[in-house]
Amino acid sequence: MELDEVKKLSEELIENSLVAYLSTIDSDGFPIARALLNLRYKERYPQFSNFFDKQENKYLNYFSTNTSSSKIDHIKKNPNVAVYFCAPDDFKGIMLGGDIEIVDNMDIKREFWLDTSVRYYPKGLEDPDYTILRFNPKNATFYYKLQQVKFKLGNK
Repeated sequence: MELDEVKKLSEELIENSLVAYLSTIDSDGFPIARALLNLRYKERYPQFSNFFDKQENKYLNYFSTNTSSSKIDHIKKNPNVAVYFCAPDDFKGIMLGGDIEIVDNMDIKREFWLDTSVRYYPKGLEDPDYTILRFNPKNATFYYKLQQVKFKLGNK
């Protein structure tokens, strides 16, 4: 499979996956995986498409989460994470490795705020339990059936 085709399929997979699986490292050094809503999922979150279309890095992603969750402590101690998107029925997936950071910028937090977010953050946009994470991927492994293709990610 050619790298250009792999990248195209990877980008489509990211834009069409309802969830992303985030793995962090806990205080005992073990990986912990959990599912997060994929804000790049165009069908569910079309209002974010313009924001993501402006990003140079097509693999950059943002996630909302609770500040009180264990992943925040993990990230503060070790920002190196893996994020996995998949289409299990097609035996297709993309694993991205990189670093993740907690975003304090209120404009970015506002960008990803939805009226339905009060279900998770009852005090609204300024709820201290509302956190946005920015994932900056550095490398990728694309899986399709029995094939895998590894590639580095630059700015694009």
